[in-house]
This record gives sequence, structure tokens and C-alpha cells, in this order.
Amino acid sequence: MKSFPFFFLLVICGLGGLGQKLKAKKRSNDEEIFFRTKTKDVCTMSISGDEEMKLRIECKSQGMSYWCEFTGKPSVCRSFRNNPKIYWNQIARELRKLPHACESTEVLEITMCQRAPTEALMRQIAAGMEPEDLAAQEKSIQTTSTSVRGAGKSSVSQIGKPLVKPAHHGQGSEKETEAMKWAREYCWESLHDFCSYIIGIFR
Repeated sequence: MKSFPFFFLLVICGLGGLGQKLKAKKRSNDEEIFFRTKTKDVCTMSISGDEEMKLRIECKSQGMSYWCEFTGKPSVCRSFRNNPKIYWNQIARELRKLPHACESTEVLEITMCQRAPTEALMRQIAAGMEPEDLAAQEKSIQTTSTSVRGAGKSSVSQIGKPLVKPAHHGQGSEKETEAMKWAREYCWESLHDFCSYIIGIFR
């Protein structure tokens, strides 16, 4: 009976250690690994998933950025289950030897899981490339469209302003001036416009 509490304590400690080990393994699946390729491309590996895992690689090269994604079930490999961190580090080490991390890498093979079933292999499912300054170009386009909208608003505001009638030159303007003189001389102030209009017609 005296040995029972000791045994119980031993079991609890063992379970606690196992839990920590599992957490550590899970944590290693969520971390990012940074590396450089043979041509000095700066790359990031990010891992997600549980049984079927997804590996995304993003790299920045000279004025360009590219990416690719791999999927597979490395958990069927016993060596991976024992230490997933070593597995991902080996993949990063292999990618460092390449000039381009996503070209000619349809399947990621490492010595650690050579004898594992084929489903353990990480196979490329997608890839892409774009100019690094694409975001800057988009920002420039947005700024231009904003300035165009601003110019449109100012045009509208100018359209909304009352237009000043151009001065009429020649005979018509002389008649108008003379008619206004007559109106000011012989009509009430409130009827100046009306009188000058009538006088202008008769003249």
C-alpha cells in the first residue's frame, strides 16, 4: 500500500512529461524557418496542419518575390513523429543548396524518411511569382485615382459657380448702355432692368 502513492505520483509525472513533449511537437509545426538559397534569395518556411500538413515557402529575390506550397502526410514516417523539428530542418538544408527554392522541387525528399510510404512525401501543389514593387505600383494607381477624383470634384465645384456673362461689344452693347441710361433717368430704381429692356426693344 505504501508503494501505491509513489506509483501514482510516477504516472502523473510521466503524463505531464508526455503532454509537454506533445506540445513541443505541436509548437514545432507552427514555427517559421528562415534560410537563404544558393543565390542568396531570402526565404521563409511556414508549416501548418496536423495529419495532412501544408508547407509554404516564400522568397525574395532581386526585385522579385516568389512562393510555392507543398502538401503531404509526413506523420506516417516514424522518424518524423520522433522529431519533426529535425525533419523540417533537413528540408530547409536541402533547399539551401538550390538556386531557386521553388523551381525543380516538385517533391521534397530527405534521407530521414526514405523508407516511409509515398504519402509521406511533401509534393508541390501551387507556385507563383510577382514583382516585389507590385504593391508600390498598386499604391501609385490608388493615389492617381484619388487625385483624379479630386480634380473632378473641383471641376464640378467650378461648374456650380455662377458664370459671369461676357461683355457684349459693338452695336448691341451701345444700345444696352443707352437704354440703361434712359431707364435710370426716367424709371424708378426697382424697374431699371425692365425699363432698359423695353427701351432696348423700341430702339
